Amino acid sequence: MRAFSYERASTIEAAAKAAAGTDGARFIAGGTNLLDLMKFEIETPTHLIDVNRLGLDKIESTPEGGLRIGALVRNTDLAADERIRRDYAVLARALLAGASGQLRNRATTAGNLLQRTRCPYFYDTNQPCNKRQPGSGCAALGGFSRQLAVVGVSDACIANHPSDMAVAMRALDAIVETVRSDGTTRSIPIADLHRLPGDTPHIEHVLERGELITAVVLPQPVGGKHIYRKVRDRASYAFALVSIAAVVLPDGAGRVAVGGVAPKPWRDEAAERELPNGAKAVTARLLANARPTDQNAFKVALVERTLSAVLAEARG
Repeated sequence: MRAFSYERASTIEAAAKAAAGTDGARFIAGGTNLLDLMKFEIETPTHLIDVNRLGLDKIESTPEGGLRIGALVRNTDLAADERIRRDYAVLARALLAGASGQLRNRATTAGNLLQRTRCPYFYDTNQPCNKRQPGSGCAALGGFSRQLAVVGVSDACIANHPSDMAVAMRALDAIVETVRSDGTTRSIPIADLHRLPGDTPHIEHVLERGELITAVVLPQPVGGKHIYRKVRDRASYAFALVSIAAVVLPDGAGRVAVGGVAPKPWRDEAAERELPNGAKAVTARLLANARPTDQNAFKVALVERTLSAVLAEARG
């Protein structure tokens, strides 16, 4: 790990301003992803800004009937909150499907959304990776790609997003609230937070330099049956080959977001209109532009089968 300087931010505005004004600065809260990346020298920040004392650790009701989740709410606390378990059960189930209890005790809401890919070539500094070193190439394209993305990919990158929580947030139409370095705020639909790789896979989200996530807002509950189904190579502590976050309403309509298959949580509202026609029709629309490799082509069929099981469970 390379040497770095450190400070504790006293206010949200000061944290954002310090990050924008210092080359190589990064925010740190739980550090469950960042510290690992620093140890491998994949991330080499010169300055860390500790945001743990900014008071962003509460879950509060909104006037519109939803919930505002502070950026520093720990995954364990979020999954255990009675309101989340009752009204947003798909989110609680997604959180409990991710990582270990020890990691959930430290991991934060904002950090979970912004965690980086677990593509093996991203972690191997001896291999070319456009996400780690722009312009170096993508070793995954001709390498081991079983775990990686099949849709939303490009010739520059086929890495997938690892978060379980983000998939459930996408199904719930969450809104991400931020503060910029000049003190202005904005609200970003989670559908727009993460970028597809295109020619710039190292640019993973739309946040500006110094912009700090302060909260994630859930709209009022939509009801229905909430299911999170995660398919992985072993029963625990593994990232998804395919995951499904589904909210199925009594009339058969609903929402479906998929994890493990794309560089961001994957959802297509047009595909959801096919729900009354079954999993095959939904998958055909959802993955219409899939570009799988020989090693991960099985994911297309796996999405259909997993969604079929989810819909069967939802409909009893």
